[in-house]
Amino acid sequence: MQATIHTERLSLHLLQASDAEFIRKLVNTAGWLRFIGDRNVHSSEDAIAYIGNISAAQHLTYWVVRIKERDVSVGVITFIKRTYLEHFDIGFAFLPEYTGQGYAYEAAREILSLVSQQPEYATVLATTLPDNVSSIRLLTKLGLRFCRKIDVGSDQLHVYSNAI
Repeated sequence: MQATIHTERLSLHLLQASDAEFIRKLVNTAGWLRFIGDRNVHSSEDAIAYIGNISAAQHLTYWVVRIKERDVSVGVITFIKRTYLEHFDIGFAFLPEYTGQGYAYEAAREILSLVSQQPEYATVLATTLPDNVSSIRLLTKLGLRFCRKIDVGSDQLHVYSNAI
């Protein structure tokens, strides 16, 4: 995967240890805790360890999204091969003060465009909790469509696909 990606307003770079404070803040937002889950990242050391685990994992890519003009980190786009899905899954999470401004759409659209050039990523999935209205709206805008429900642990997730 490309280490750095640019769009009109954004730059995306692969997650690194220097992103620890941003990650600590992001994973403790109300939206992350509600829709993704508590990752027990409460200190800089926790964040560095969390980033280390992500960086060491195969089939797991996190890009940190930054606004070029202000040089500020605002969210992440993820591309993950989950054990319970047959294809890679795209995901996103943004700080609440940067939602509703098109950043998630712009960044996710660019990642989908890049991965679609590789045949092994012709089908991309996304999962969300059924009550995550904002994510569902974004997935639909990105061209993904609801395809099925799955149970993962105690959660029922809705699966969206670009191949419907």
